[in-house]
Amino acid sequence: MKTSIERLQTTMAALRDPDSGCPWDLKQDHWSLIPYLLEETYEVVDALENGNDRELCEELGDLLMQIVFHAQIAKEQNRFTFDDIAAAIDAKLIHRHPHVFGDSTLQDEAELDAAWEQSKAAEKPAKRDSSLLDGVIAALPALMRAQKLQRRAARVGFDWPDHQGPLAKIHEETREIETELNHDSPDQQRLREEIGDLLFSVVNLARHFDIDAEDALRQANNKFSQRFRAVEQCIAETGGNIHDANTEQMEQCWEKAKRRQA
Repeated sequence: MKTSIERLQTTMAALRDPDSGCPWDLKQDHWSLIPYLLEETYEVVDALENGNDRELCEELGDLLMQIVFHAQIAKEQNRFTFDDIAAAIDAKLIHRHPHVFGDSTLQDEAELDAAWEQSKAAEKPAKRDSSLLDGVIAALPALMRAQKLQRRAARVGFDWPDHQGPLAKIHEETREIETELNHDSPDQQRLREEIGDLLFSVVNLARHFDIDAEDALRQANNKFSQRFRAVEQCIAETGGNIHDANTEQMEQCWEKAKRRQA
């Protein structure tokens, strides 16, 4: 009897059958599937934040389907299979956890992190022009990538000693933005760079307090969404419409929404 994952692989192979498969599935390749892979990943995150187990189970299934889809495409091209994927990650986990699967003993989280990085480094041969920043992929969300880049640099001491450094940098970048805005014709490219520097500094401040910047902004987005919906409802309750409301009305409803969330 086939396992669930084996049945899923069989289903995917049928969808990709050149003679009897689905036209949409047949025309997909690794590149065309990228938007769906990203979308499904974020839907898993959304389900986790909602705390809905049924939704989470469903979204994890959708994400797994994407992995099986990519594995099927690679199998058709004689590159690798789903079993190769599973075997590779299994071997990697065992290699990176000698304190669980070997004789090594680690005393604290710092030793664990150091051993993890040593294991990762040993898995890939060093290149002559290699950088400590190698492996922090450019496709990551910008806030997440900024935090990872900063963490990599911090490993060799390229870091502020405490949060006062990034906090002062935030003030500095804010002043530079104000200076640019005081020009009669602010330079758009210059302004973009200064705002980028400000965002990078804010991520640095978050990192010094062990706050995940991506998660913090996601929570802020959710809070804004909830409050704005409350503003729309508040205005609707008075017989108005958000499109016709003036700034004063919206501000009053916004403050009311803030008090409700406090």
